[in-house]
Amino acid sequence: MFQAPSVFTRAPLPPATREPEPGREQTPTAPAPAKAPPTTAKKRDPYFDNVKYLAIVLVAVAHAWEPVMDGSLTTRALYMVVYAFHMPAFILISGYFSRTFDMSAPKVKRLITGVAVPYVLFETAYSLFKRYVGDSPDTAITLVDPLFLTWFLIALFIWRVTTPIWLTLRHPLPVALGIAMLASISPDIGDDLDLQRVFQFLPFFVLGLLMKPEHFQLIRRREVRLLSLPLFAGALLFAYWIAPHMQLGWLYRANSAQEMDAPWWSGAVMSLALFGCALVLTVGFLAWVPRRNMWFTALGAGTICGYLLHGFLIKGAVYTGLFDRYTWLSDPVGLVVVSVVAAVAVTLMCSPPVGRALKFATEPDMPWAFRKDPAKR
Repeated sequence: MFQAPSVFTRAPLPPATREPEPGREQTPTAPAPAKAPPTTAKKRDPYFDNVKYLAIVLVAVAHAWEPVMDGSLTTRALYMVVYAFHMPAFILISGYFSRTFDMSAPKVKRLITGVAVPYVLFETAYSLFKRYVGDSPDTAITLVDPLFLTWFLIALFIWRVTTPIWLTLRHPLPVALGIAMLASISPDIGDDLDLQRVFQFLPFFVLGLLMKPEHFQLIRRREVRLLSLPLFAGALLFAYWIAPHMQLGWLYRANSAQEMDAPWWSGAVMSLALFGCALVLTVGFLAWVPRRNMWFTALGAGTICGYLLHGFLIKGAVYTGLFDRYTWLSDPVGLVVVSVVAAVAVTLMCSPPVGRALKFATEPDMPWAFRKDPAKR
């Protein structure tokens, strides 16, 4: 999700330096061999694992709210605030961990096995799930029209392949913003590969590419955390006021302005406005993520499983009519229950046992598919 670690996967650890053999005497005529300075294995930063876990919980909870939020203005406002930043935050972190991606053979191999193959497998799985569980026998199995949440994998593939381009440009972020604005007023792009989302979410990936560790140090300052409190309060009040009037399609970034029956020029305006809103909310979210090891830190390494699996839970409940039979789930108590169930479920899906069980689909080795390194022949 190539050796630059995906937002989903563990960063590779460098090999430990071998300790010198004890008791080896040196001859008086030979100079003592120079000792390489000892190195320590690079440790995972718990902060980023915490970011990934908390972001995937927000994704799952927001998806669980969709079938039950009608009739509740408060839930709709919460949904809008969460949707305004949870995927931008996820994409920004994806870009940050893609900074070292190039087209070298190892990194291309990792891109294929860690992103392309899971896309093929889970796009097929979701199509079959909708066909048989959702009672939609006409559902086509196609790799050009991503179903539900698989769009992120194909988008990540495209973004990461183009990483060298963005790192070469002098002003990549304005270019990415320009592409997003043009996409929002271009209805002819169509649904293939969900290119509207690829283009409209592109600025967050490019911004992640441009970020450095010191930027995250600034974000995590106490002053930023304090400022984020009135920011989120204001965002909730604004969302509550605008919720009855705003189409949720603007937050999904899956359509052009014309496809949402809005004036063409509003696409460009909303692209810039939503980028600004998402950016400040993402900063506020990142500022409050714990820096130290927490009970959930290790789960950050398994977010690909949580992301790809929780959709079966949500869609399964929709396909079987669970939300229609139990209308009390739309009540305040029901919304709490739905939120807790979604959070607990995605937490379990991110656990190491699930990751090991799904490794064949999320991180397959596939030695038969790639040429051997000439140096190892």
